[in-house]
Formats: sequence, C-alpha cells, structure tokens
Amino acid sequence: MSIAGEGSWSSGMSKQRVYLFDTTLRDGAQTSGLDFTLEDKILIARMLDDIGIDYVEGGYPGANPTDTEFFTQKRLQRAAFTAFGMTKRAGVSVANDPGIAALLDSKADVICYVAKAWDYHVHVALGTTLEENLVGIRQSVEVAKAAGREVIVDCEHFFDGYLANPDYALACATVAHEAGARWIVLCDSNGGTLPGTVERIVGEVARHVPGDSLGIHAHNDTEHAVANSLAAVLAGARQIQGTLNGVGERCGNANLISIIPTLKLKADFADRFEIGVADAKLRELTRIAHRFDELINRTPNRHAPYVGAAAFATKTGIHASALAKDPRTYEHVPPEAVGNQRRVLVSNQSGKANLRTELTRLGIEVAKDNPKLDTLLRLVKEREAEGFAYETADGSFELLARRTLQMLPSFFHTVSFRVVIEKQFERSGDGVAVSEAIVHVRVGQQMRRASATGNGPADALDRALRLALEAYRLYIDDMTLIDFKVRILNTGTGATTRVFIESEDREGNTWSTIGVSETIVDAIYQALEDSIVFRLLKAGAPVLEAERHADAAERVVPSD
Repeated sequence: MSIAGEGSWSSGMSKQRVYLFDTTLRDGAQTSGLDFTLEDKILIARMLDDIGIDYVEGGYPGANPTDTEFFTQKRLQRAAFTAFGMTKRAGVSVANDPGIAALLDSKADVICYVAKAWDYHVHVALGTTLEENLVGIRQSVEVAKAAGREVIVDCEHFFDGYLANPDYALACATVAHEAGARWIVLCDSNGGTLPGTVERIVGEVARHVPGDSLGIHAHNDTEHAVANSLAAVLAGARQIQGTLNGVGERCGNANLISIIPTLKLKADFADRFEIGVADAKLRELTRIAHRFDELINRTPNRHAPYVGAAAFATKTGIHASALAKDPRTYEHVPPEAVGNQRRVLVSNQSGKANLRTELTRLGIEVAKDNPKLDTLLRLVKEREAEGFAYETADGSFELLARRTLQMLPSFFHTVSFRVVIEKQFERSGDGVAVSEAIVHVRVGQQMRRASATGNGPADALDRALRLALEAYRLYIDDMTLIDFKVRILNTGTGATTRVFIESEDREGNTWSTIGVSETIVDAIYQALEDSIVFRLLKAGAPVLEAERHADAAERVVPSD
C-alpha cells in the first residue's frame, strides 16, 4: 500500500520491503565506450547476486549474440534473473512477434518489458495509435504471465508523458497492472524531472496502482537520479532500478552504490524500510565499487559518495583535530560501515594534528615532541610547493614519512637510469617509436644493470627496473600499474611535470605514488621507484645483506 494513503508512520510499525533492481548489464551497457563480454556479464551478475540485489537484468535476448547466449542458462542463485525486451509491435500478433518469442525462449525468471507511456512518443517513435499501444502492453503482459514468468513493465518517459497527458500515462500503468504485471516502473527516461515533481507524480499514481507494485527508474541528466529514486520511495514506490557506480547512457543511471547505504544507514529510510543487502555485504561496498571499475577499466572516482577515497578525507588542521576527538564531528556515517576508511590528508595546509593522525593510521607512532615531526612537516610543505601532491599519493607520503623518521629499510639504491627513444621510419613514411631504458641499481653490495624496451618510457623503465631487481621478483611479480597520469604544472618547454601512478597487487590492495621534475622521465622514474619500494615494504621483503663476492650482473629483456 502507498505511504501516501497510510498517514504518518510510527516506530511501532513493521518495516516495509524495498526491492533493488540492477540494470548494469542492460542499461549500464549503453555507457559510451563500455562493451561487456559474456565473461564480464557472468562475473558481474554473480557479484550482484552475492551482494543481495533482488533483480539482475542481464540484457536483451535476441538483440545481439552476447545477450542471447547469456540467457541460454540460469546464471544466478538468489536474485531474479531478468530479461529485457519490448512490448508487442504494432501490426504483429503477440504469437508472431520475434522479440517476445526470444524473451519466452530465454531462461529468465522475470521478463521486463519497456512500454511507451508518453503519447508524443507513441505517435512519433512507434508510429501507431494510443489504443494500439495499450493493446500491445496488455497482450505482452498476458502472454508472459501465461508462460509462468513474473512481469515488470517499464513505463518509458512516464514523467514527461504524465505532465503532457496524465490520463494516457496513467492508462498505460493501470493496463499493465490489471493485466498482471508484478511491477509498474515509472521511468524518467530523459533524466530531466526534479525530486519534488517525482514525489508528487508517484504519490498521484499510487492512488491508482498500489505502491507495493510501483518502481522508479531514474536517469542522471540533472544530477538528481539518486534523489529522485529516494523521493519516489517516500511517495510510495517499493522498487528502485539503478546501476553499479551509476553507469549508463548519457549522464548515467541512479547509482545503487549510493542508494544502498542511504537506505541502510539514514534514519529517514532505515527506520521505515529494509532491503536485501545484509550489513556484512554493506561493509564490502567499497571493494565492490572499485572491483567493478577495474572490470570496466575505469579509474575509481575518488570523490564518489560513501566509497570514494576522498569520501571520508579531511585536509585542514581544524577538521583533523576535531576528527581525532570524535569522528562524528565531520563524518555523516562511520566509513567502516561501507568498507571505506578515514583519511587525514597531508598537504601544505596541514598542521601537526593532521600529520600525527595520518601517521597513526599508517601504524607509525611518533611522540608529539619528536623533532623529526617538524622536519617532516617542513618537507611536506616544501615539496608540495615544488608540485608534489601527497593527499593523492598515499604510498609516496608513507615512504617520505618513514624515510624522514628513519623507519624505512633500504631495499636498493638507484645508481643511474637512462631512456633512449628512437623513431624508426618505414619507406611509406610511417614511423614507429621505440623506447629503451637502462637502469643501474645496487642491491646490498651487488651492482645490477638491466635494459628493456617497452611501449613508451614508463613501460620501458618499469620493465628494466623490475629486471634489475630480480632478487625481489617474488615480491613484485604480482603488482601491476593500473593508472598513469601526467600533468604539466606550468608553462614553457622547461615546465615542471607531475606524474601520478596507481598500482595494485593480486589481493586488490592499491597504492598511489608521485614524481615531480622538470624532466618527465625523471618524474616517471620517481613514481615507479616509490611504487616498488612501497610494495616491498608492505610485502615484508628482507633487506639483502652485502655479498662477499658480488660481481656486476647485466640482463637485457626485449619488449613483447
């Protein structure tokens, strides 16, 4: 029943269930530059199933070979396996519609139809009559119900349609409900409706279709998809459709990674509603969000609500001091609840409170009166004036701190490095640039020299340095570079360059390092060296002792 018809809610009433519908594999696949393989779909579907999502929409069987293959067998253990498709085409009987046949032939538990609910679209996009559209909705629902499937109808462009012709938009919703659809989903397909309008219209619709049969599907074109979804729930809707990290066409869909913790942790919703995501799974949310970004080869948004690296970060000394006394002073929820962590950023605005708090988080205990603390603070401010940005390079900051406090093992020492870039031209005039790096390091008392070619200076240096550090291969073999950014900090041919590198190990642990120099290759090497040293530190690698008979060694590796 709709909240709109219930009057005020009291704490003595039982919580109402809100169902989560994920459309990452269907609507999320409309994201520019995103293309899921069958293996991607299987992996992501299992991940969603494990979280506690109620419905996983896997795609559009019959539309392409990947989606058709995906629906040849059941893929989920808990969530309802959902196939997407269109209602019956005008002028074709439901028995002869190939789209509906593909849906019924699939192994889906649930069929989700998209139906036009805006009279303008019925005339222009479908080229049919308003009555024929209603017939198509009714017959499509009935045939799926007769086949034993649960049915959902996404009323496309519902809010625009309702504003233009409320009677017809309502007719589309009520016909679908009367035909037996379990859910009638009101779609803000253009993403232009604002929360107040969404709440008003959902409340009005709930007087005709019960709230426990209403859902919301919001797009993010005005940055209101999450707000619109929550407004719809307050107005009576009990299903929310969205995607992981808000991926989707144009500006994206409602972000389930933001919606889930809001429903679980915010009293306005947590006291009244419940969802299928357990507290233990909520604590995995940050890992899941980052894992999905990794799968689609996208850098995680540091400023994403709840799960971003900066979501629970503070920079200025006053805030850091208050956080140390009581985290609630600057945190709206405990970061641990969503698997994130508190960060006190170290920058040129930092004071000792920030510094000591961050060092404590890193497991480095320093007395308040330790003079090296002043030295570290001075170094941070001096180096940030040169272009370093430690607030986004946690790995490099920890190494600087440990080095200053004399708490960093000396794993190796770089003696020299050189990069040669040669462009080789063919007769056609096309050229191929080849980078070769030579790195000379000392490990213990052994001098190691290695060279390698690669796809650009960074790749060549990375290969050569790893080769020179053969003695530490066991500890660095599993680390990979997952992000690489170069920024020019000022103008002119002698401009200072900042290089940012993010690395990851096989367990999914990530760390960021930074290099700054007037020479881009030098900046690259600084960041690469820090990345490897940080990995050796965290892996507990030993410091190799001097070898009595240590001869120079040289190795060469070609590019792939």
